Amino acid sequence: MPVAEPLIAAGVDEVGRGPLLGAVVCAAVILHPQRPIPGLADSKKLSPARRQALAERIRGEAWAYALGRAEAEEIDRLNILQATLLAMQRAVEALPLRPDKVWVDGLHCPRLSMPVEAVVGGDASMAVISAASILAKVTRDAEMLELDQRFPGYGIARHKGYPTPEHLAALRRLGPTSEHRRSFAPVARCGVEGWS
Repeated sequence: MPVAEPLIAAGVDEVGRGPLLGAVVCAAVILHPQRPIPGLADSKKLSPARRQALAERIRGEAWAYALGRAEAEEIDRLNILQATLLAMQRAVEALPLRPDKVWVDGLHCPRLSMPVEAVVGGDASMAVISAASILAKVTRDAEMLELDQRFPGYGIARHKGYPTPEHLAALRRLGPTSEHRRSFAPVARCGVEGWS
């Protein structure tokens, strides 16, 4: 009887659904089945230094990885769920290796040309989704540091775009930037054209 080829499985996760500005960023990862990476966990449970170290290992040791994103303008046009699914689809399609199966963290699956399954809590229970969670978080956090330089006064490096009191106060004072999501209520309430 022939031996079945091992399943090539990708994990997918997103970061940035809740913030008021910036892109939603997704990562798709295919881990090497014979080279597990110890310490993979939900990115939210790891320190920034640990996430960074694991991201470097994932980039160096995974069989394949890719990023996908949907910008603030796409989020406003499509809504955050549809934009997230689009970013997931872009990440999987950008993989240099075609997976046989895709596991996505959460409740919703993007449209893909291979089988895909949603796994609630997958970022904490499946290493391949944890790896995607870490890559997406490290990537988006780095982008937030860049936006903090472009748009001083909002505290973006600290709150990463989430609707903290500091961020909401800055929005009222300065108005939205070109990276703010205009369809999100706290931004729409500002009613002021800020940065371009």
